[in-house]
Amino acid sequence: MIDAILARRSIRRYTGEPVSDADIRTLLEAGMSAPSGSNKKPWHFVTVTDRSKLNALADSAPYWKMLAEAPLGIVVCGDPAISEKYWDQDGVAAVENILIAVPMIGLGAVWLGCHPTPERMADVRRILGIPDAIMPIAVLSIGHPAEEKEARTQYDEERVHRGQW
Repeated sequence: MIDAILARRSIRRYTGEPVSDADIRTLLEAGMSAPSGSNKKPWHFVTVTDRSKLNALADSAPYWKMLAEAPLGIVVCGDPAISEKYWDQDGVAAVENILIAVPMIGLGAVWLGCHPTPERMADVRRILGIPDAIMPIAVLSIGHPAEEKEARTQYDEERVHRGQW
């Protein structure tokens, strides 16, 4: 499992080959296996394979251009009505589970930040018809990688505080 975590890298270039329904299901199962406060699971997932919607998302934010090449986007959303306090943290745990699962099934992905930027959240809602009460947390650009990156650690001893600050 540590190898899978270290292999997780941001992949922004894709071959264009479609992601299979089975792989999409695997990624969603990984996301829904994340821990959540009081096991409330306040998440919703929007899978996007329609080229016009992926292009619209790519055009909606300055650093989301790779969605124009991606065959799959997954928007992870939180529902504050289900968990008022932890919808965002639970959603981020789901994002990370998906990102760890991606290279394990031969795919590549990059996390595109959405929450808490109001204009990004509004654009994602508008493009995908997400209700106002649902909070888009992140957009994941996913596909078969057209670039290869080595596994790595980013361990930094200066960020470790033992016993106290």
